[in-house]
Amino acid sequence: MRLSRRNVLAGTAGLGLLSAVPKAQAQSSNLLSATSRILEVNGKPAKVFGLIGPGGKPGLTLSPGERFAVMLDNQCGTETIVHWHGQLPDWKQDGFPWPQTPAIANGGKKLYDFAPIPGTFWMHSHQGMQEQQLMAAPLIVHDAAGAAADVQDVVMMLHDFSFKNPDELLAGLTKKGGMGGMNMSGMNMSGMNMGSGGMMGGGDLNDIDYDAYLTNERTLADPQIIRVSAGQNIRLRIINGASSTNFWIDLGALSGQLIAVDGHDVKPVTGSQFPVAMAQRLDILLKLPRAGAFPVFAQVEGKTARTGLVLATATATVSKLDNTAMVAANAVDLSLETSLSAAKPLGLRDADITIPLRLGGDMNQYVWSLNGSTWPNPDVLMIKAGQRVVIDMTNHSMMSHPMHLHGHAFQVVAINGQTLNGAVRDTVLVPPMGGVRIAFDADNQGRWALHCHNLFHMMSGMMTEVRYAGVV
Repeated sequence: MRLSRRNVLAGTAGLGLLSAVPKAQAQSSNLLSATSRILEVNGKPAKVFGLIGPGGKPGLTLSPGERFAVMLDNQCGTETIVHWHGQLPDWKQDGFPWPQTPAIANGGKKLYDFAPIPGTFWMHSHQGMQEQQLMAAPLIVHDAAGAAADVQDVVMMLHDFSFKNPDELLAGLTKKGGMGGMNMSGMNMSGMNMGSGGMMGGGDLNDIDYDAYLTNERTLADPQIIRVSAGQNIRLRIINGASSTNFWIDLGALSGQLIAVDGHDVKPVTGSQFPVAMAQRLDILLKLPRAGAFPVFAQVEGKTARTGLVLATATATVSKLDNTAMVAANAVDLSLETSLSAAKPLGLRDADITIPLRLGGDMNQYVWSLNGSTWPNPDVLMIKAGQRVVIDMTNHSMMSHPMHLHGHAFQVVAINGQTLNGAVRDTVLVPPMGGVRIAFDADNQGRWALHCHNLFHMMSGMMTEVRYAGVV
């Protein structure tokens, strides 16, 4: 189908208003379509994918207590498989292309049915590099308390966008020693935040120079404007769906309370700037203090480039917004991570197994590894059901790596050797030459991917498997 960006969003009322869909309409169908479409980006058409839910709206929004009962209909023109990022289904419903769960052929369908956990999640293809071509969408699961509250949901989904094919982007990185089509900061320390939990020893930023950065599939040349009332409580659900970009969220004149990360509640943290790594999510409560227009920006780490949306009262005039900031952003670091505490931490228990995981690789060869091995020949991490598992990740490379574990929520329990009662997450950033320790209970038997969520690092080897004993 050939639709402009404006028509796509006009027809869906925008990603930012997903939760405003009447509940009856949102539950009228469980069909999710993987599609191919034309998206207009800065006046130029591009062929991209999409995940379109009930009523023609991107993604899915589930009501309190509603099951994730979804028929995935693949009409995208090629095979695909979709991962329900952060959810905890049976491993054969996780949306990863194991031999037991192959990709869905074009024209094929697959039924998924499990009890979802509430929070801000997302879905994306785990087939090749389709995620870079926007085969991704929000997955919002409401709980009873949130549904009863007088809060307006606003979804802010971020993407990095290139008119080039992902294969061409990857080839530019591998054939030219990591220099093709990218911006390397090398050991340049300017603009880096070296505070608590920050980067150790510098690092490389931004493998790729993208053509645009999108919020809800729009650039700041034509941003989404979401009308809200002054004094209205707003839950800003931020999803970093970018394939290779970390961002700083800048609330501008607003201040908010961070109340959840990766769909799991944390003790509130107040601020106006928050880092968000690839695949991570932030839930921020805020309200407009007065009538007017209030931009919310997401700025690329190490760059002036930014994207965003506008929260505005009914009659407010929205001024033209610049897609670049005055000053380049710092590198995304762990300064926020060190201040987070889980609202519902893991119970106290000694580790039954501690697994070291060494993150390796470099920009010159553009090969990324875990414990010296590269996918599809990983050093499999074996665990047993019932264990308290600790994974001690140390980064021996000069790039940060957002590490994502499928099928489990883990707690961050140490950063750079300092123990803490940190956030419960599914994705954590491991900084250059730094270390992050995570813990989880082995309560979901199966085969589970553990990988860097920088798509090009994953495709260049940085993925392994966590496998339960007895599962084949």
